[in-house]
Amino acid sequence: MDKLTDYQNIIKKILTEYERISAQVPDPDIDEVLMFDDRRSQYLWFNIGWKNKRRVKAISVYVRIKNEKIYIEEDWTEEGIATELLREGVPSKDIVLAFHDPESRKFTDFAIA
Repeated sequence: MDKLTDYQNIIKKILTEYERISAQVPDPDIDEVLMFDDRRSQYLWFNIGWKNKRRVKAISVYVRIKNEKIYIEEDWTEEGIATELLREGVPSKDIVLAFHDPESRKFTDFAIA
């Protein structure tokens, strides 16, 4: 299996598990949505709906693969998807914490870009 396909499968596995756990405490007014776009290598877990007459639209995780690296654009999980990626064998040099500005990334244990 090539690196791209491997990373795509790892990301989908992790997000599916997060959504499965979260769905154990459902909110009937809010839909949890997983979107997987393998062609563009973009993966999204978000909530959408209406609560107390207000629109709810919140990204929990947004990850994309670019230049053979996994860019974590948004991550509101407790432990962090980067931790899960490391557990799955993805090297830290292939993970970019893109929610940090490029200057701050050099202070992390992950790739700058």
